[in-house]
Amino acid sequence: MTLIIVIPVYNEAEAIGRVVAGARQHAPVIVVDDGSSDGSAAEANRAGAEVVRHAERRGKAAALRTGFAAARARGASAVVTLDGDGQHAPEDIPVLLGAVHETPDRLVVGNRLADTSRFVRARLNAMEVAAFFVEWVSALGVRDTQSGFRVYPLALLDDVGGWREGFVFETEVLIAAARRGWRVREVIVSSIPSARRRSRFRPVRDGVAIGAYLARETLVRWAREIKTSAGGLPAAEGEGERDARRRRVRAAAVATMATPMLVGAAVMQAALGRLGLDLVSPLVRWLYACERLTGPVASPARPGAAAARDLGAPLVPSRVARQ
Repeated sequence: MTLIIVIPVYNEAEAIGRVVAGARQHAPVIVVDDGSSDGSAAEANRAGAEVVRHAERRGKAAALRTGFAAARARGASAVVTLDGDGQHAPEDIPVLLGAVHETPDRLVVGNRLADTSRFVRARLNAMEVAAFFVEWVSALGVRDTQSGFRVYPLALLDDVGGWREGFVFETEVLIAAARRGWRVREVIVSSIPSARRRSRFRPVRDGVAIGAYLARETLVRWAREIKTSAGGLPAAEGEGERDARRRRVRAAAVATMATPMLVGAAVMQAALGRLGLDLVSPLVRWLYACERLTGPVASPARPGAAAARDLGAPLVPSRVARQ
């Protein structure tokens, strides 16, 4: 397996040199400069990366696709991705690569949620809601669905495609992978607050885009569930499987119906934020915990060699089995 590291970057001159220097200890690095105006490309080049530039900003998905194409042209069969702002530790790349060597046919995702105290509560709430609906749609068992610290087999990307723009792309790939029968492995990585003052993730524009995509996929999932229920539950299912299915459906139904209430609570919280009221977090913890769909999961391990393991058994067959 030939690996290349791809780092999309936009105006990260302060951090990109350190990220590249650390990443180069593990594989060649391609930095895709998405129209930066602060010298990010020069810093990346000085640190030893090959730099591919966009003349103007085109968004994270476009930068990733450019990086995938460049890696493929250089003979890569798999691509490691991480962000250029320093929120992913290059020292954790061996954790992901260990999982790749054990299960080379899987998309590997770095889970940053071993220490949730490092995340702003509003961001964590959004991540937990997204994870709940991705789990309902895909049954992959992935908790940190918004992590950009990943290893993509290029064969998977060839199979599932992915045409959404911005930050939606990474969510789309997970759901498309599940639909095509690929399996996803999640391993624990370090939780590092972004070195920047403000994330490139725009809560309104990017959050709405991800929400709209998940809403569509959730409706498709409900249509499939209704069709299945109308035809009767599979005769081969045991009573335990039927109970688990009913539990998942009930949890998803309650969460889906409660989403307008959650949005209203978020609007009210934004208006009353100075009062220190948190109307959203209790709802998220109560209604949108992935364990409501999957049952209890073991506490994840800390970063290190032993952390390269699955953190939730996917409920779909592997692509190898499907073939």
